[in-house]
Amino acid sequence: MDFSLPEELRMIQSLVKDFVTDQLKPLERELLGRAAGLADARRSLPAEVDEKLMGMAMELGLWGLSVPEELGGVGLGALGCSLAEEELAQTIVPFTFGDVSPILFECNAAQKESYFLPLFNRRKDCHIALMEPGEPAGRADMATRAERVNGRYIINGRKLSFSVTGRDWFAVVYARTSGAAGDGVTCFLVDGGTAGLSAGRGPADTGWRSQVRAPTALTFTDCSVPAGAVLGQEGRAFHLGRKWLPSRRIVRGARAVGVAQRLLEEASTQAQSWQSFGQFVSRRPDVEAALADVATDIHACRLVVHEAACQADEGRLTRRGAAVVKVFAAEMLGRVADRVTHVFNGPSYQEGLPMEQLCRDMLATRSLGMAMELQRSIITRDILKGLKV
Repeated sequence: MDFSLPEELRMIQSLVKDFVTDQLKPLERELLGRAAGLADARRSLPAEVDEKLMGMAMELGLWGLSVPEELGGVGLGALGCSLAEEELAQTIVPFTFGDVSPILFECNAAQKESYFLPLFNRRKDCHIALMEPGEPAGRADMATRAERVNGRYIINGRKLSFSVTGRDWFAVVYARTSGAAGDGVTCFLVDGGTAGLSAGRGPADTGWRSQVRAPTALTFTDCSVPAGAVLGQEGRAFHLGRKWLPSRRIVRGARAVGVAQRLLEEASTQAQSWQSFGQFVSRRPDVEAALADVATDIHACRLVVHEAACQADEGRLTRRGAAVVKVFAAEMLGRVADRVTHVFNGPSYQEGLPMEQLCRDMLATRSLGMAMELQRSIITRDILKGLKV
């Protein structure tokens, strides 16, 4: 059993780490805001800065790491993408090396020219608007509807998106189509500015005082789109990108490892710089135990991610393997945040600190109870079939 990484992947990991350290982390203060009331906080980088970073990533060969080669990307495997994502997750700067949702890998030739390539090359932005107000909607609960009328589709409903977009954007929207085959849900590509589509501030009841990351609400009121707006087949939205989904779950697990690593670094710095009763808190037994538990959790989760990634690259990954990664990573990140809060001796999500953004993302992960139960169900079904753990 060999736990060492191939040389080429170590090189990519090193390139990404240096890029994050030298180019992205110095930008965090600008995003968080310098004003006393954080009124100057930003959700995204200035266009000129983003363009500069994109050019640098292209020169380094890091653009499109997760995008298949036939679509113009690097086509890196699950392990390589996981290594890169772990490093990239250690900053709050929203930069992704040209990552594109695998749903859009299913674009036909015309859609590739109009949507995929402009998105990949940063000429357009995209709202991944699958969620609806309230709890994440299941297939049976989806309120957004699309009705076929004279060869077109009329969409009505409301969606939420946490994507950050500029002026030129489109939305990826799931809507229930009556009488459709398959699962009855169809995916549409809808241009921003289409009549009947409006975008506004979404609900901000996330438990956080800062509203910088509030979702965008997309409202569809008799929004008419052509048949060519359908991505994939009518009624088969949940089949889009399915073959890439297990690997994506692994990469998201790697992102949890990266966030936890940054939290550990912040907590370690705090423990070695803050004194209580005349001594640094790093010498308190409870703080030592908290930091040790965090490091242990990170190490264990990294091993789980790497094993699943290797299986994916060898074509041996199962749905259960991906589900194990998703459940373990989400639970690990919750435990890490709780222990880091203890080290800080209070809420670690104070406004104006990188910790706030990292913990906000963690809270969103932990709130997906329905999604976690689905993954646990996948694992349990395999156990009950008598398969080895």
